[in-house]
Amino acid sequence: MIDISFYVTSSGELLGFHMTGHSGYAEQGSDIVCAAVSSAAFMTVNTITDVIHTDCELDVDDGDMTLRIFRRDAAQCRDILSGLKLHMTQLQEQYCDYINVNYTEV
Repeated sequence: MIDISFYVTSSGELLGFHMTGHSGYAEQGSDIVCAAVSSAAFMTVNTITDVIHTDCELDVDDGDMTLRIFRRDAAQCRDILSGLKLHMTQLQEQYCDYINVNYTEV
């Protein structure tokens, strides 16, 4: 299962996410759930780091990705992270046995 935890402040601002695991939906190389999650996560990271040039903490390893932005950059990254959250929650609705979305207050 893919676990996705969005980092949020007490006021609901998104400050990043942590994703870990593999969906197990299909064998590696044919897993559309992992592909959808990975593609959206990398697009989010690339937009934040290389398009709008926001400083962040980023760690990527096989089956594991963490992105944390600084509170001062929350407004600048709000739409991008909100789009990822929406996409992940919709994928969770479709593939509830393979994706778990939750929230961690920071």
